[in-house]
Amino acid sequence: MGFDLGSLLSQYANAAKGGDPTAPAGDVGDHFDQAAQNAPTDLLSQGLAAMLRSDQTPPFAQAAAQMFGQADPNQQAGMLNHLLSGLGPQVLASLMSGAAGGGLASLLAQATQGGGTPTVTPEQASTVTPDQMAQIASHAEQQNPDIIEHMTAFYAQHATLIKTLGGAALTVALARMQASQRR
Repeated sequence: MGFDLGSLLSQYANAAKGGDPTAPAGDVGDHFDQAAQNAPTDLLSQGLAAMLRSDQTPPFAQAAAQMFGQADPNQQAGMLNHLLSGLGPQVLASLMSGAAGGGLASLLAQATQGGGTPTVTPEQASTVTPDQMAQIASHAEQQNPDIIEHMTAFYAQHATLIKTLGGAALTVALARMQASQRR
């Protein structure tokens, strides 16, 4: 018997609506892993975007900082590169001019040197603090509200980072995946 993604997501949608007073039996982290492994990438991305925009979860910048703090240097570099690649040159310039601390401004200048796609190395990324990541993510969201959808492509490939946000966030993501799946 195969895995039934629809049934699992329906249970979370019912729990989120209050139709079922208890969350589905089992560990929400394990259920999220199963959904992430079996769901189409676009469905997972839609659920993650809805979760990151939900008033039931931390704001995007806080969530990005929390995941960044739990990531290894390669994931940190990937997260920064993906975030920076979703910003236009003017947004990057304003971010560099407003960056708190010379180190972050210098890193951003190096990453965007040559005017091409920003490139942050794992070594450079490991010098960025979660607070600095929150600053970058907040600025990015203010300048480009679609950055959340852009970032979900990265997060969908690194579902373990999403799990660091906790069970409530995972429940919201699973419920929102079910709502997206029905459309």
